[in-house]
Amino acid sequence: MDADAPVLIDGESLTLEGVAAVAGGAPAALAPQVRPRLEASRAAVVRCLEGDRPVYGVNTGFGAMAEVRIPPHEIAHLQRNLVVSHACGVGPPFPTPVVRAMTLLRANTLARGHSGVRPEVVEALAALLNAGVHPVVPSQGSVGASGDLAPLAHLAAVLIGLGEAEYRGVVQPAADALLGAGLGPIVLEAKEGLALINGTQAMTAVGALALTDASRLLTAADVVGAMTLEALMGTPRAFDARVQAVRPHPGQAASAENLRRLLADSPIYESHRDCGRVQDAYSLRCMPQVHGAGRDAAEHARRVLAIEVNSATDNPLVFPEDGAEPFVGAGTPRGPQTGGGPSEEFISAGNFHGQPVAAALDALKIGLVAVASISERRTARLVDPALSGLPPFLVERSGLNSGFMIPHVVAASLVSEAKALAAPASVDSIPTSANKEDHVSMGLHAARQAAQIVDLLAQVLAIEALAAAQGLDFRRPLRAGRGAAAAHERLREAIPRLDGDRLMGADLAVAKRLVLSGALAEAAGDALGVRLW
Repeated sequence: MDADAPVLIDGESLTLEGVAAVAGGAPAALAPQVRPRLEASRAAVVRCLEGDRPVYGVNTGFGAMAEVRIPPHEIAHLQRNLVVSHACGVGPPFPTPVVRAMTLLRANTLARGHSGVRPEVVEALAALLNAGVHPVVPSQGSVGASGDLAPLAHLAAVLIGLGEAEYRGVVQPAADALLGAGLGPIVLEAKEGLALINGTQAMTAVGALALTDASRLLTAADVVGAMTLEALMGTPRAFDARVQAVRPHPGQAASAENLRRLLADSPIYESHRDCGRVQDAYSLRCMPQVHGAGRDAAEHARRVLAIEVNSATDNPLVFPEDGAEPFVGAGTPRGPQTGGGPSEEFISAGNFHGQPVAAALDALKIGLVAVASISERRTARLVDPALSGLPPFLVERSGLNSGFMIPHVVAASLVSEAKALAAPASVDSIPTSANKEDHVSMGLHAARQAAQIVDLLAQVLAIEALAAAQGLDFRRPLRAGRGAAAAHERLREAIPRLDGDRLMGADLAVAKRLVLSGALAEAAGDALGVRLW
């Protein structure tokens, strides 16, 4: 992807990599071919307003008040009221990358052409991104149907000059931020307020960025695990390709291949090849199975989110003059779900429901927690002299020095916290909106928990990396396999060996950055001349 080229908003071709790029500051632009599609969809809404059929959210109230007809002169006021009334989220605001991703995703779903908004609305969202005006969006308050109403309402509020936004590092009234950026508020017309807040873009934004980080961490888990296996003088025999072929889960095969590469040409292994040990503990031997299950969960989440980022999640959906025969249930007259001309239809349905995203992210949570848990078990073996053959707590003059005693305790604490977060959010449902919305997904809960677990996993792997590097230091002059040795060297470039107790907070933070950024995996891959999976 050209770093200077804008990510195109066309409702069809957005990738998770594009989402991550815009979250990181890349510009975005409405694709030229989208405008006619948006204009056709908008024309259908205009024709609907000229008729007398009730169409949900266009000339009716919302939710439990869907049967209330709104007179023509109050329709614009209705859309403004919808945004204002729904912008009541609470809790700490989302970080800027999440808000940028959410803004892009909302623009992209509108660009599908089934929401009935003017092209100017999509362009206004892109303008926020390109000017660096970032709405302040509280992170709590969504039940995941009708999508992420409260978070998206805070996003929409800034478009009309209300709420707060961050601009050039300063949180200020939205009207001031728009003025400072040379932008102006828009006036919402029929259906546009509803189109801006109805959908899954908050949960998808959080989930997509968490998945991007998780993918790097799953590779890092193989790299760090390989370092630990060498420090513990384990065997790579369990990673034999024949073993993986008779249980061919894709994630397991990928992790095993990484481990074989990382451990190749290992002087440490050659030094104990004939030691007589029959097999290693599960935390070493079963890395492909556990890391691989996390990989497969991540791949499932990737498939779901790749569909979701290019989906129309509004309600009702507009199908302007597509020539299809309007569907009307047997014996059911045309009613609030239809309107407009004879070959166009407004269909009230449930694409805003976050269950597909919620279930996929819940599965991701479980997969990642298992990777964190097995990492902590490897660290536990490293610090235990009865299991490692290394000095107690990986430090000389142990007793005087505590070494890695408490970093392991920290890892154990973080894993326990991650386990509590792994309970599925998507199995919960609380009826809302006077029981009109009687089943909800809790998708944003699942996404936020996934993001928290990713952060915890990064630190757990960082602690293992530090401990494994310390163990490898004690094995000198023997070296690990080429890939694992390169990762060890890369970590030592940033963090010195622990020769005696010192404040380790900075070490933990630096190691976390190395793991989360992919730096250790890149160093290992460069040494091997390959790209690790």
